[in-house]
Amino acid sequence: MRNRFTHAFSEFPDVMPVFPLAGAVILPNGQLPLNIFEDRYLNMVLDAIAGSRLIGMVQPKGDAQAQVPELHDTGCAGRIVSFSETRDNRLLIILAGVCRFDIVKEMDMKNGYRRVQVAWGRFGHDLDTQESGINSADIIASAKRFAERRSLSVDWSALDQLQPPELVDTLAGSLPFSPEEKQGLVEAAVIRDRAELLTALCEFGATAPEDGTPVSH
Repeated sequence: MRNRFTHAFSEFPDVMPVFPLAGAVILPNGQLPLNIFEDRYLNMVLDAIAGSRLIGMVQPKGDAQAQVPELHDTGCAGRIVSFSETRDNRLLIILAGVCRFDIVKEMDMKNGYRRVQVAWGRFGHDLDTQESGINSADIIASAKRFAERRSLSVDWSALDQLQPPELVDTLAGSLPFSPEEKQGLVEAAVIRDRAELLTALCEFGATAPEDGTPVSH
């Protein structure tokens, strides 16, 4: 298994474009649709398509509206698996989660977008899809309580087909948790930890006041 991970990492780039977007995260077993319209990010997507097809999703720290916001140290790479162009020159893409990374240092910008040097080694287990010990029924039950409390519309039948790691990372990425909570999910060490945190966030959210104010925890 270690050799397989080492071989996989050898095919990953050391320098990668990053897309800092508060509240938008991708996890190793999830997917993230994105609507790209700013020139710098159109450049980023086109360059990625011509190269490794990988884009790093990293959450900004502090003022997310700053021109160059500070970044969290840990993000997750997504591979462009689908893209289409619109008549008004936007790109609609879907990223499939691949592996998390730590930022080593920021590099010079390219074509207006940010790039970072990354280290993959801490997250070899992200490439192991055989993780067990996750109870999908309990997770879905907690997510349903959360969705009902927040009046969310969810296609639960689509989730029935997902393996437990896919279920965890799909819900973790798509449910409307705060940026800080989503960063906690990104940084959870292994998939079981992420599943436990996801369940806890759903349970806290299910008991939030009617006005949507977060429960203090």
